[in-house]
Amino acid sequence: MLTGWRLTVSKLFIIPQRYVLGLMGFLAIVNAYTMRVSLNIAITEMVYPVNETEHPDPDACIPENDASTSSKLLNHANLYPWDQHTQGIILSSFYWGYLITHLPGGILAEKFGGKYTLGLGILSTAVFTLITPAVIHLSNGKWGVIVALRVIEGLGEGTTYPAINTLLAQWVPLQERAKIGSLVYAGGQIGTVVSNLVSGTLIQATNDWSSVFYLFGGIGVLWFILFSLICYSTPDEHPFITDEEKSYLKKELDNVSKEKLPIPWRGILTSVPLWALVCAQVGHDWGFYTMVTDLPTYLKDVLKFNIGQNGVWSSIPYVVMWIVSMLSGYLCDWLIKKGFMNVTFSRKFFTTIASMGPAIFLVIASYSGCNRMLSVLMFTIGMGLMGTFYCGMKVNALDLSPNFAGTLMAIVNGIGAITGIVSPYLAGAITADHTLAQWRIVFWISFFIFVITNAVYVFFASGEEQWWNHSQNKPSEKHVSENEHNDLQMESRTDQI
Repeated sequence: MLTGWRLTVSKLFIIPQRYVLGLMGFLAIVNAYTMRVSLNIAITEMVYPVNETEHPDPDACIPENDASTSSKLLNHANLYPWDQHTQGIILSSFYWGYLITHLPGGILAEKFGGKYTLGLGILSTAVFTLITPAVIHLSNGKWGVIVALRVIEGLGEGTTYPAINTLLAQWVPLQERAKIGSLVYAGGQIGTVVSNLVSGTLIQATNDWSSVFYLFGGIGVLWFILFSLICYSTPDEHPFITDEEKSYLKKELDNVSKEKLPIPWRGILTSVPLWALVCAQVGHDWGFYTMVTDLPTYLKDVLKFNIGQNGVWSSIPYVVMWIVSMLSGYLCDWLIKKGFMNVTFSRKFFTTIASMGPAIFLVIASYSGCNRMLSVLMFTIGMGLMGTFYCGMKVNALDLSPNFAGTLMAIVNGIGAITGIVSPYLAGAITADHTLAQWRIVFWISFFIFVITNAVYVFFASGEEQWWNHSQNKPSEKHVSENEHNDLQMESRTDQI
């Protein structure tokens, strides 16, 4: 029972501690994305303007009268001769490091607690973000140096999702999973919005691209200090959680082991629903990273937006995506609670919307030509529909195994992160001449990847807890029956869809 200072501190919080954790987890991802995405806008003003006479495009858009290239306003001593191919390497290099620390991050989070893995990862990224301008200037813009710096930043951020998944598994009951999960993971959209909007405005106001790195790196350090003071890895470790909430969570999370279980690698690696989840993650990440990384470049090089316009219009799709993700989270929980959908069907249903929506509308956007507002509208609808992804497959790892949520997220998100390496590099290689026709190829590739990976998920995914969540031994007859139903009888699952 709480007494003394713990009781006093607990009264300062007007919301339950699981919601405090959810809010801080949301802000963690917001910070992670502002630091990750800030370069995507900044790099458009770090390089010399495109010489359009060298690469003529018959479909080229005519800049508006007020859409002068911001780079002309900047000190050319701070501009670098990185071509489109080099920019693709720089933008993808973050994910080289990001991929490496996923699995170690998940294992460490399960062993030592998600608080430390998440907090230290964000802190390290913040520190290296702060020193980015100085490193670039001191190296005279050597692109290999900035690649190395981005790899290190990726190493720090690679622990983010596995650690957060571990924390959610310890803190969030099933009936609140889609709602709180959607809140937390929606930080990706808000972080992208804030980064794009603030970066464009700040660069235009200061005539200095380095300002965005100082701002977002500093905010990341402040988040770490607050998170360290008020968040804990489990309810049992929390010094001022109320007795009522602690008892409630103990009752609702009885399927989460308090012991440190050995990881059932055989069960995990042979799980059909897990590999279906991996496929869906690959499809989502391909489309999402293509948009996050390359939309600012598309708006500048094809639609001829200036830096101020670019920051605003590249933010709009993610605002809508965030709204949809929040609303769909509540809708998903309500549909499951009322019995209109079971967990498995709801995960497949919302994931399909999140895959086919952007697949279709991104392609349509590329056929909108120089109609700037129509193009932005199509991008916005496509990315808005992607928002249902978070109550679909993003929380699916928690369904499969709450005890190993960090490890599962590390596997799923880690493999998905490979697309962050490939898609920006491929987009840079395909769009060497910055033409609309070349960008159209990029969006068609995304279309087919969305379709194929979603089909795999629809046929093979499950929302049921897997037998290896509690044991490395062979499944009991009950679990065998459940797994046969979930993993082998494709006809019954297809009928549900």
